[in-house]
Amino acid sequence: MITLLSTALILVFTSMAAWYIARVDSKICRIIYYLCVFSMVVPFQMVMFTLSKTADTLKLNTPWTIPVVYLGFGAGLAIFMFVGFVKSIPLEIEEAAVIDGCGPLRTYFSVVFPMLKPTMISVGILEIMWVWNDYLLPYLVLDRNLYRTIPIHIQYLQGSYGRVDLGATMALILLGIVPVVIFYLICQKHIIKGVAAGAVKG
Repeated sequence: MITLLSTALILVFTSMAAWYIARVDSKICRIIYYLCVFSMVVPFQMVMFTLSKTADTLKLNTPWTIPVVYLGFGAGLAIFMFVGFVKSIPLEIEEAAVIDGCGPLRTYFSVVFPMLKPTMISVGILEIMWVWNDYLLPYLVLDRNLYRTIPIHIQYLQGSYGRVDLGATMALILLGIVPVVIFYLICQKHIIKGVAAGAVKG
């Protein structure tokens, strides 16, 4: 649930933000874009303790609210890729939609959104693999007595005196690996297309 909700938030909000940044060529938009790009090189360890306190203060420490935190950390890469692809879309298509009476939201969802499919799939795959396998962020933010993701639960299977429930551990490891591997193998060609479209054309 955390993985799907986080990925959905990232795809919807960052694609809309990227479309606005790419089309509105203002100084503020460029600053926001460069800040998003800069966020990709900031190590998580630099902000993890401050983030943990902020998440507790804002009540973002549940499985239903932690996707907001993932949205903040996943926005940098997603916006970078989406902006590069949006710049390759001819502006005349959107102008024709406006002439036909479409507002900004209808233009985005009816015209721009379908064209973003290659980059949408590649960003979605990368974000799903990241969130599904993430250990440190849920460990710091969530209440481990109430909520445990698969990576966290694998650690808690180790008992006292070094005892390990190998059967349950291997089952959880397979549960953590197999779905992502299958999903990646099915969609791997879209990753190459999306990264090329977002990076080269940007």
